Amino acid sequence: MGGTRNGYNGDASHKVEAGSNTVKAQTIDELHSMQKKRSAPNTPTTRKAGPTFFDLSENQRQEQQLQSISASLASLTRESGPKVVRGDPSIASKKSGNHVFAPTIHVSDSSLKFTHILYNLSPPELYEQAIKYEKGSFITSTGALATLSGAKTGRAPRDKRVVRDDVTKDELWWGKGSPNIEMDEHSFLVNRERAVDYLNSLDKVFVNDQFLNWDSENRIKVRIVSARAYHSLFMHNMCIRPTPEELENFGTPDFTIYNAGMFPCNRYTTYMTSSTSVDLNLKRREMVILGTQYAGEMKKGLFTLMHYLMPKRQILTLHSGCNMGKDGDVALFFGLSGTGKTTLSTDHNRFLIGDDEHCWSNKGVSNIEGGCYAKCIDLSGDKEPDIWNAIKFVLENVVFDEYTREVDYYDKSVTENTRASYPIEYITNAKIPCVGPHPKNVILLACDAFGVLPPVSKLTLAQTMYHFISGYTALVAGTEEGVKEPKATFSACFGAAFLMLHPTKYAAMLAEKMQKHGATGWLVNTGWSGGSYGSGSRIKLSYTRKIIDAIHSGSLLEESYTKTKIFGLEIPTKLEGVPTEILDPVNTWKDKTMYEETLLKLARLFKNNFETFSNYKIGTDNDLTKKILAAGPNF
Repeated sequence: MGGTRNGYNGDASHKVEAGSNTVKAQTIDELHSMQKKRSAPNTPTTRKAGPTFFDLSENQRQEQQLQSISASLASLTRESGPKVVRGDPSIASKKSGNHVFAPTIHVSDSSLKFTHILYNLSPPELYEQAIKYEKGSFITSTGALATLSGAKTGRAPRDKRVVRDDVTKDELWWGKGSPNIEMDEHSFLVNRERAVDYLNSLDKVFVNDQFLNWDSENRIKVRIVSARAYHSLFMHNMCIRPTPEELENFGTPDFTIYNAGMFPCNRYTTYMTSSTSVDLNLKRREMVILGTQYAGEMKKGLFTLMHYLMPKRQILTLHSGCNMGKDGDVALFFGLSGTGKTTLSTDHNRFLIGDDEHCWSNKGVSNIEGGCYAKCIDLSGDKEPDIWNAIKFVLENVVFDEYTREVDYYDKSVTENTRASYPIEYITNAKIPCVGPHPKNVILLACDAFGVLPPVSKLTLAQTMYHFISGYTALVAGTEEGVKEPKATFSACFGAAFLMLHPTKYAAMLAEKMQKHGATGWLVNTGWSGGSYGSGSRIKLSYTRKIIDAIHSGSLLEESYTKTKIFGLEIPTKLEGVPTEILDPVNTWKDKTMYEETLLKLARLFKNNFETFSNYKIGTDNDLTKKILAAGPNF
């Protein structure tokens, strides 16, 4: 071919012509360094009086951050923390003038080595770390990172421990029915030392500094130290992400998680019952994870912490969904698995404040988290379009096609508890910031497979407390040997596993706030009508949506009501869009005797469950406890 293109004439030493196509780099490494630029903080900042991080040079700020992280990783048997530097060791070792990273050495020699800190990495950086270094990490067809949580695919409540000390022995809920299994301070410190030594022995650790609670006056600073990019990315999604300025002025965290889940605990340590241990020390404000890589342990560990810290500020912590209408009316949704909490709280005509964890303060409600952790078994774009479209980052324990990388959400080969994690702003109608005024309605959802609870009931305050403490739903048993008997499930405050205080304390706070701010309590049955599971039929979702819409609009309050037997629930005599005959469940049962027997059976289950709470006194007298008990079934 005649002539030359772009100035090339066959001479390898000839430079590219000057102009728009000129590459200014002199070497390949320099060219690669130009590929990435540093983002400049652009969010407004309110400075406080006195010197802050903003008055320091960049090197001084980074040095203070590293000192803080080193202090977090300090062994309690040594005077100082490990030597820490920022950056990926595989990159740092290639750069001249930087510390050349040595291979991993024995834990006993960890004080002689540097620990590389990968600090608040972005999702793309964490993707790269996971793909390069973590076996079982893949990019799916939608671009989400698919990963595995190892042998544990769910929480390990029997391996969760809380330090019992001079303060917590009187403050926390212990004993029968309580999720809090005690350990002593010494055993916690043994596990903490084991976790810290393991983390310090690694080539690198991931550190996230983030926030809990969108209420800026009551937010909590948390630090998560972990060994896996997957865990760091998960917490990046689930906690509130700080602005660059907030990160620079982060300072000392209020609470720290040491996630050494890839390393087991010592079974010979006192209070240990397996190689897994999830330990919470409220006095030290620390949590240690050993022997489980399930990411949900971190999320729910922080939720447990909020159940302790927030009530001290007269703030109620709630395991609920929360949305807000265009007129500012807020509704809380409580419900166990299978009750429709996610489906009913996700409404295209309302703004989503949050799907799982909230606080109710004297200013209103706020989401604790910055993201969502959704179940995705049997997920489809038709059934849950918001979740389907929001999945961009983390898919946990899902199965996908080897070639196309398309996820099969119906495949339970790894676990039924497949999960997706994503920032809340990926939900199109999410309200950012995730705060709202005081709730107008408190909706308790139950999937009653016995078929005797009404589709909707208006609750008194005492009834709201009773059913809130009960936390009822019913699961359908398996069909083994033809048995199709519903099984009642109770979880105090619709989240017993995360409670720190006695359930009646949270219930009393709920009733106080509802009374003060004029909120109405509702019990909504999304389960069966016309008979129990196997003979009756599931209440149509369209009817339940009509009920929820009438609650939101306030029209249901204006209807006339009648009271049911045994449970004493107030039910509307009519409701637009819902067949009148199903509003009172007795009308839908052909066998009235069987209805009465089933109703009594469920009432006894409620009463037996509530015996755990009946002897607990609130305040100086037992008056409130008596009122709550009186609001239960009467037979």
